[in-house]
Amino acid sequence: MSGVIKVLIVDDSAVMRSLLSEVLSQAIDIKVVGMAPDPIVAREMIKTLAPDVLTLDVEMPRMDGLDFLGRLMRLRPMPVVMVSSSTERGSENTLEALALGAIDYVTKPRADSPAQLRQYAEEVREKVRAAYSASLKPTTRSVVTPTAAAETGTPLSSRVLEKKLIAIGASTGGTEALRAVLCNLPRDVPGVVMVQHMPDTFTGSFARRLDTLSQLTVVEAQGGERILPGHAYLAPGHSHLLVKRTINGWVTELAATAPVNRHRPSVDVLFDSVAEQVGANAVGVILTGMGKDGARGMLSMKQAGAWNIGQDKDSCVVYGMPREAAEIGALTEVAPLNDIGSRIMGRLRQLDRGTA
Repeated sequence: MSGVIKVLIVDDSAVMRSLLSEVLSQAIDIKVVGMAPDPIVAREMIKTLAPDVLTLDVEMPRMDGLDFLGRLMRLRPMPVVMVSSSTERGSENTLEALALGAIDYVTKPRADSPAQLRQYAEEVREKVRAAYSASLKPTTRSVVTPTAAAETGTPLSSRVLEKKLIAIGASTGGTEALRAVLCNLPRDVPGVVMVQHMPDTFTGSFARRLDTLSQLTVVEAQGGERILPGHAYLAPGHSHLLVKRTINGWVTELAATAPVNRHRPSVDVLFDSVAEQVGANAVGVILTGMGKDGARGMLSMKQAGAWNIGQDKDSCVVYGMPREAAEIGALTEVAPLNDIGSRIMGRLRQLDRGTA
């Protein structure tokens, strides 16, 4: 069946296996070729069925889903969508799975109505399709630690640290991409504001993870915080993140308004506010992700005088958002993921010397 995505479902819950099979089988371009109750059975089914995409639960008998994922990515790399609980432990396990090489995740459904179940079904199908088309290149999985951060070079002046602002947007594959960018920035950088598409049960854990791994102080934005140098503020999963100019500098602002591009938080909402409030003092960054969220807002930033950089195709897990930004002329530069941090610092030092 040419053009049909073959999916193997791995979950110890018969109810969850049945639900995933039902929602995936509703799509003409997706075929569920098998269902396994644990990784041991799945291992043999992968050999015989050769699925294109795996959906994988984390907590299962006989072998933990994370252990299985780690072995799978070493021995037979393939696109994996994790099926996660919405608990704090579930979010931490999911972030670890993404670090191990999973493409994306869906949370287990909490649908209280037919409309919510339909929305969940469409999300599952979209993420399977994105995983099928995603890149598994090792460049997207490189290990970055704070000790490997970009060379310090000449420290930035207080004028640049306090006047400039860095805005970043990401989606599918973005958890590891954001980690790579932040870990390649030194402690002394202008304030950073970020949107990563993920639910509110995950953003707190993700911010804490980035805080541990990078040299910056990373927090989940609460709204009303002054944006400080050396700090990064992640949009919470329940609200849009905006930037507001005050007499004391920029502060974060949250808005629980309608989704934009089907997302809340939306990268476009953040970038639009940065274009309006920060203008030419902004640095815009758009990373791997499915769809077009952020492209239009990034164009507004560029028109307001910002310097923008996008992740290149070869290092993206999903080359959607950066491609859309490039196609409408919103980017100043394009670079591989592991070069973006140093490119940002190079631009800021140029501005500091007055040579930009």
